[in-house]
Amino acid sequence: MEDFEQIHVDSPESPAPAAPAETPAAATEAPVPSPSPLPPGLYLVGTPIGNLEDITLRALRILRSATLLLAEDTRHTGLLLAHYGIKAPMLSYHKFNERAREALLVEKIRAGAAVALVSDAGMPGISDPGARAAAAVRAAGLPVTAIPGPSAVTTAIALAGCATTPSFFFEGFLDHKTAARRRRLHELDALACPVVLYESTHRILKLVDEVEEELGPDRPLFVARELTKKFEETLLLPPPALRAHYATHSRKGEFVVILLPAPLA
Repeated sequence: MEDFEQIHVDSPESPAPAAPAETPAAATEAPVPSPSPLPPGLYLVGTPIGNLEDITLRALRILRSATLLLAEDTRHTGLLLAHYGIKAPMLSYHKFNERAREALLVEKIRAGAAVALVSDAGMPGISDPGARAAAAVRAAGLPVTAIPGPSAVTTAIALAGCATTPSFFFEGFLDHKTAARRRRLHELDALACPVVLYESTHRILKLVDEVEEELGPDRPLFVARELTKKFEETLLLPPPALRAHYATHSRKGEFVVILLPAPLA
């Protein structure tokens, strides 16, 4: 078996910067200017996948200026808004009600509303609610704008250093049914390029076992857990070594797994 590199990062946080020099009270207490009104439309806003500092100035402006905010989980998004001192009216928008929200969304925008849509983390519509909203608003002839932000897919690809090919395939979550998962692994293997998968803490070992049994024990897997968070961990190992690692290390959190092409014989 070939040797595989292992990278283990306990915390990606850099030391806190030195405190800035004191500034006059007038400067620190200057009021924050009111944001300018937004044109009516749907705004798909990328939000942090972990570290709350990973949000753009434009995204913050949109969230402050929006007439209405649609959130996958209003409680989760409420924490982000509170962190940045933003107050905005919110409605839930998740996989169980996104179809029912379409008419309301179009109606609001036609009436002049600027509606911002966020998922719990990352870009809406990428394995998260948002795609149906964008399609419905566009079909109604109304504007849709994306405010780019963090994405677990591209973050993991960058960390993995997949230099052997300029392309990759994003699969997202595999089917929960075992037979379908195993069949799909063989289909993905035929692509001969890095394949990005999402997996939960409850099924990560199942995926590792399936890759070993279907594609072989030497197949390299890049596994990223808790990206951009305090206990971020990245590993590049074959299935047996991953199983041994998780026998003694935490499996809590969200996983991005990159199925790398088979090593050349």
